[in-house]
Amino acid sequence: MSRISVRGFAVASATAVTTVGAVVGVAAGGAPAADDNNFEAAAADTTLLADIPTGQQAQVQIASLTQQADAQASAADAAAKKSAEESARIQAAKDAKSKKQAAEERVEAERLAAEKAAKEKKEKEEAERASRSSVRDASSFAAQGSYTVAQVQAMARQMVPADQFQCFSNIVNHESTWNYRAVNPSSGAYGLMQALPGHKMSSAGADWQTNPATQIKWGLSYMDSRYGSPCGAWSFWQANKWY
Repeated sequence: MSRISVRGFAVASATAVTTVGAVVGVAAGGAPAADDNNFEAAAADTTLLADIPTGQQAQVQIASLTQQADAQASAADAAAKKSAEESARIQAAKDAKSKKQAAEERVEAERLAAEKAAKEKKEKEEAERASRSSVRDASSFAAQGSYTVAQVQAMARQMVPADQFQCFSNIVNHESTWNYRAVNPSSGAYGLMQALPGHKMSSAGADWQTNPATQIKWGLSYMDSRYGSPCGAWSFWQANKWY
């Protein structure tokens, strides 16, 4: 039975050949590389190619090379795994940074949008206040015995805020065609806005039956209090055909 130790299979063929050369040198009378005890200990733990039958030497060399290849493959796998983990870590850091940046940009965009909306709302309110402050009051018009449609419309233009006039006009045109003495024969609704009952307009002035300015004043107040504005009242009228 040939001496083939486990260590012998793990030794590279080149090392084995070197070891064989050393043994041959000693046998030829050359100077030993170490004392006898060390040499014997090393020789006891080393399988030499010379100790292996010729038919098995190639197998031993192949086994040694295979172990080396396995070790190299294992090291390569470990390196690849480490590289993949590092790449994943770097990508995760990039993704986290991108998400954070996107979130910050979204928050900033929302903040700017909110500021813009608040500014536009404030400007609109200021414009409405300015528009309302520039309109004339009903009492500023001198009373007349009668009024034409053109005169009534001119009064309305001076009393109703400019941005609300068209909506106000639409309602009045549908309700009374600008006839401040219009009466609904079936319901008794009266005036430009067809107030029902008509005497409700007395809250704006005792002359509600004969003064279109008083009727306009009442109608504007009614639309503002119930619908927020003439345009709010017009939207409701379009959906319901009354207001």
